[in-house]
Amino acid sequence: MDVREMARKAGLARVGSARLRSLPDAENLRAFFAEGRHATMEWMREDEARRSDAAAGFGWARSIVIAALPYPAEDEGLAAPGHGRVARYARGEDYHRVMRKRLDALAAAMRAGGARCVAVVDTSALMEKAWAREAGIGWIGKNTCSIDAATGSWFVLGALLTDLDLEPDAPAEDRCGACTLCLETCPTGALTGEYRMDARRCISYLTIEHVGPIEPELRRGMGDWVFGCDVCQEVCPFNRGAAGDPALAPRAGLTSPRLADWLRLDADGWEALTRATALRRTKLPELRRNAAIAAANAGHRELLEEAARDADPVVAEIAREALKSGGA
Repeated sequence: MDVREMARKAGLARVGSARLRSLPDAENLRAFFAEGRHATMEWMREDEARRSDAAAGFGWARSIVIAALPYPAEDEGLAAPGHGRVARYARGEDYHRVMRKRLDALAAAMRAGGARCVAVVDTSALMEKAWAREAGIGWIGKNTCSIDAATGSWFVLGALLTDLDLEPDAPAEDRCGACTLCLETCPTGALTGEYRMDARRCISYLTIEHVGPIEPELRRGMGDWVFGCDVCQEVCPFNRGAAGDPALAPRAGLTSPRLADWLRLDADGWEALTRATALRRTKLPELRRNAAIAAANAGHRELLEEAARDADPVVAEIAREALKSGGA
């Protein structure tokens, strides 16, 4: 069975495979939880056993196929005045939908050939980056992102478990070398050491997963990011602007959204803005909070004066504090 050709026909040009087995990354995962670096994401800890063993719940599976889907990396840098920035992966259609559709097509082709398989895209507790390393897709960099020497890290991952004994690919070799640019430039110090990320300080976690107020010390480091963050990838020498999949092309207004628009969002506006995008992961109050922080960091006085009268106490407090101090 030519799985690579099947994957190509399904729209997945970059795939690798590995034999299911225990990985040493389980020890790093235990330390991540023990030290509280997962922040409020207790749902991750609840699945610790399954994350440590990719075959948990899939006792019939023998191999794993990892697919990498590139997203557009072009960017103009800092947002224009009065605008925020969205992480590149989230500027177009929700990658879960795109990846799942293609993995399902691959799974269907494999089943037609007699294989048993199941596709997963963030729906099972897999350590995708660890398996991407084992499958030759990319190593886990010092910024904890999956990095491919040829294309960099501008891609998302999906997986397919199968009962086939697939020929494994050679694991990806770590090529970070002595480089520490990602650690040096993280705005909030979330990269506390090489290959160590503390979600409690990570802008991506703060803008997407964290609910409620954010400490002033961290707000200042968030800059103009209103959903996610790309800083540790922007400085990576392996990221050279590889072409992204057209299906993940940015939608109008999502590369650099107007802060005023986000601050004035209501339930209907949130519904329209986030429909079929990864933005839907974050609810209305948090998107508005993020916009208020970006406005505070930019010293956008007119917008802050409006936000200071907001009915949401978190948004109003951010604005009032910024007006008093001249920043977030």
